[in-house]
Amino acid sequence: MAAREKNAEASKSSMRNVFALGFVSFFTDVSSEMVFSLLPAFLLVEIGASRAVLGVVEGLAESLSYVLRMVSGVISDRFRRRKPLVFIGYALSTAVKPLFAVAHTWIEVLAIRISDRVGKGVRTSPRDALLSESVAEKRMGVAFGLHRTLDQLGAIIGPLIASALMLFFAFTARDVFWVSFIPGSIALAILVFLVKEREGASRKARLLGDVRRVFSGNFPWLLLAVAVFSLGAFNFSFVLAKAEELNVHVALIPIVYAVINVSHTAVAIPSGVLSDKIGKEKVLIVGYAVFAVSAFLLWASNSQWCAFLVAVVYGVYMGIVETVQRALIPKYAPKELRGTAYGLYYLTAGSCFLVANIVVGALWDTVGIMAAATYSITTTIIAIAGLSLLLLRKPYRTEA
Repeated sequence: MAAREKNAEASKSSMRNVFALGFVSFFTDVSSEMVFSLLPAFLLVEIGASRAVLGVVEGLAESLSYVLRMVSGVISDRFRRRKPLVFIGYALSTAVKPLFAVAHTWIEVLAIRISDRVGKGVRTSPRDALLSESVAEKRMGVAFGLHRTLDQLGAIIGPLIASALMLFFAFTARDVFWVSFIPGSIALAILVFLVKEREGASRKARLLGDVRRVFSGNFPWLLLAVAVFSLGAFNFSFVLAKAEELNVHVALIPIVYAVINVSHTAVAIPSGVLSDKIGKEKVLIVGYAVFAVSAFLLWASNSQWCAFLVAVVYGVYMGIVETVQRALIPKYAPKELRGTAYGLYYLTAGSCFLVANIVVGALWDTVGIMAAATYSITTTIIAIAGLSLLLLRKPYRTEA
C-alpha cells in the first residue's frame, strides 16, 4: 500500500512538471505567435522582400536552431542539468523578439530571427529530455501530446491577440512586436519557480562514443526517414504567403495562422494517445500523408476561403508529426543519452529544413507553386515508404 501511494505521488509530481513545462511553452507561444503570424506579410509587404528571401530567412534561422539543439543536448547529458539551458534559451528569445519593431531591411529581420532561433536551439533538446525524464515510457505519447496542446493553445491565442490589437486598437505590426515581451516574461517566471530539475549524476562526455551508441539499432533508419520528409516540409510561412496571395486582408492573416494552431491543438493529445496504443510509427505515417494533402491544397487553392482550408489541414499535419516524432525518439535511444538523441534528431531535421524552405521558395518564385508542391509531395511519399520499411525490420533495443 505504501509503495502504491509513493508511486502515485511520484506520478503526480511528474505530471506537475509536464504541466509546468507546458505553460512555459504556452506563454512563450503567445509571445512568439503574436510576432510570427505577422512576420511573413511584414517581410513581403512592408520590407519588400521576395518569397525566395522569405525561404532563406526561415530556412537559415530554423537550421541554425536545429544545429544548436545538438550542442545543447550533449551539454545537458554531460552535466545532467537541463533547466539552466532551458532558461537561457527562453530568456534570449523573449529579449530579442520585440526588436522586429525597429527592423527596416530583410537583413535586420534575418539577424533578429536568427537570434530568436538561437534561443530556441539552446532550450529545445534539454527541455524535451527533461520532459521525457518526467514520465514513464508508456506515457510518453500522452506527455508530449499534453505539452504540445498547451504549446499550441498559446499559438492560437497569440495571433488572435495580434489581430484584435490591429483591428480594434489600430496597432501596427511594429506595435504588436513590442507587446510580445509581456507574455514572454510570464513564461520565464513560471520556468524559474515551477519547473523542477530531474536530478541525475553528471557523466563524462564522450561525443563520438555517445553518438555511436545512439546510432545503434534502428535509430539511423528513423533519422533517414525524418530527413527525407524534412527535405520537402516547408514551414507555415508559405501557408500565410498563400493567404496573402489569395487577397486575405493583412489584419486577418493572423486568423489564418490561428486556424493552423487550432487544428494543431485539436489533434495533439489524440495523436499522442493513439500512438501509445497502436504504435508511433504508424501514426507518424498518417501525419506525413496529411502533409502531402496540405501541399496539394496549397497548389490547388484559388479563393480566400481556401486559405483557411489549407490552414486546417496543415495544422492537423503539424499536430500529429510534431507530437509523435518527438515522442518516438526515447524508444530508440538510451535513457542517459536522450539529450544527444534529440540533438541528432533536431540537427538532421533542421539541416533538411533549410533545404526545404529555400527550394520551395525558389521553385515557387521561378517555376510556380505547382512545382513547389510536387517537390514536397514527392519527398513525403519517399519518407512514407522508408517508415513502412522500418516497421518491417526486427524490433529495436530500448533502454529504460
